[in-house]
Amino acid sequence: MSQRSSGRDGEASSVDTLAGALRAELNRYPVGGKLPSSRVLVERYRVSPATVSRALARLTAEGLVTTRPGAGAFRTAVREATPRPGDTSWQEVALSADAAPDGVPRPVDASGVLATLAVPPPGVIEFNSGYLHPSLQPEQAMAAALARAGRRPGAWGRPPMEGLPELRDWFARGIGDTWSAADVLVTSGGQAALTIALRALAPPGTPVLVESPTYPGLLAVARAAGLRPVPVPVDREGLRTDLLADAFRAGGARVLVCQPLFQNPTGAVLSAARRPEVVRIAREHGAFVVEDDFLRRLAHQDAGPLPRPLAADDPDGVVVHVGSLTKATSPSMRVAVLAARGPALERLRALHVVDTFFVPRPLQESALELVGSAAFHRHLRTVAVELKRRREAMTAALRAELPGLTLPHVPSGGYHLWLGLPDGIGESAFTTAALRAGVAVAPGRPYFGTEPPAAHVRLSYAGVSSTAEIAEGVHRLRAAYEETRSGR
Repeated sequence: MSQRSSGRDGEASSVDTLAGALRAELNRYPVGGKLPSSRVLVERYRVSPATVSRALARLTAEGLVTTRPGAGAFRTAVREATPRPGDTSWQEVALSADAAPDGVPRPVDASGVLATLAVPPPGVIEFNSGYLHPSLQPEQAMAAALARAGRRPGAWGRPPMEGLPELRDWFARGIGDTWSAADVLVTSGGQAALTIALRALAPPGTPVLVESPTYPGLLAVARAAGLRPVPVPVDREGLRTDLLADAFRAGGARVLVCQPLFQNPTGAVLSAARRPEVVRIAREHGAFVVEDDFLRRLAHQDAGPLPRPLAADDPDGVVVHVGSLTKATSPSMRVAVLAARGPALERLRALHVVDTFFVPRPLQESALELVGSAAFHRHLRTVAVELKRRREAMTAALRAELPGLTLPHVPSGGYHLWLGLPDGIGESAFTTAALRAGVAVAPGRPYFGTEPPAAHVRLSYAGVSSTAEIAEGVHRLRAAYEETRSGR
């Protein structure tokens, strides 16, 4: 397997090497003894000052070194042996009693989410990532925004519990003309927003309608809240509205969660004919629609005009809108929004305060500085071009190398493709073979609330360094496909 070629990977390798060398040499120094200065380490190991700093930080985290500002790094005392763990078997009995009011166990299963969060070993190409590659993230713009935010008066003070008014106003303008800062709550990322929405709007033990397939994190949130996900199929035009009323009637659900724009994982966009139907049917059944609009800022260069959020055309408070900055910036930009009207907003606000008090003000100030900068808009234009290039590179490579895989829809937004595996190719066997070949892919099973109708995989093209890496990754997948088909 070839190593990835990005400079960031090379820097990480240098940090690993230097940390290992310093760890091996620690016995040369007495406890409390001073290590060579950073300048000496730079010259001795021919690395950058940043590499030295990161290597020392790693040893500090391991408890091997202590750093003192202006004085240097010093060896610490050897830690005592880890104490023998206690007997935690009693917890199985205690946790087994944790169930919803109807007696159904409340599992907390993060496996589907971890499939897109786990960092694969070095040399493995990340087709499972849910975030932009560092080379696509606006790191310089975010660093500048953070520096400017830190100089704002009161930047480290307590923010309003709903969020900074200016940031809430920016999010509200992105939803529609009839929305204002008063309708908006700033949350710690889209996952937190979904968690608050489901806990606030759906009592434990009740059903919640979800798209099928859908985002595994949503299924995990619903089940952890004691809810029962009820799937409603998705096709190329988005949620099947011809089945939606029956789904509401069958279980008495009062909440539907959907992704009308670049749905995860299919990439479908809810059609113009179905958009008003979703809101109308929910309204007739006295239900809320939680609109997860997480990819609006990752439209591709050829996407054309985007449909407005469902919330933009809903004056009656049926739609609860979720938006986020995370996907378009960085995994650590955990800034998102919940927008609602009426008593629902009051309940969301109360639960948000109970759970988190508020989103840290420095992060909100940084987000506000970022979205108000010209660099942010340049970044979005650059990403739109680059994601289109990567999408085209992956689809071309798949059609050339793996024509046996089904690609029903090529989305013009987002960062992934949803592929069907042919009969005879087991999903688990294929993903395992892919990892052996040096490619991490997301299996399709976690995206379904019930038994899936067929085997699928989701491939991301945003978390890799280049189109060349995409071509290499698909080439490796061909070897995995052949291995799985032959049954070796």
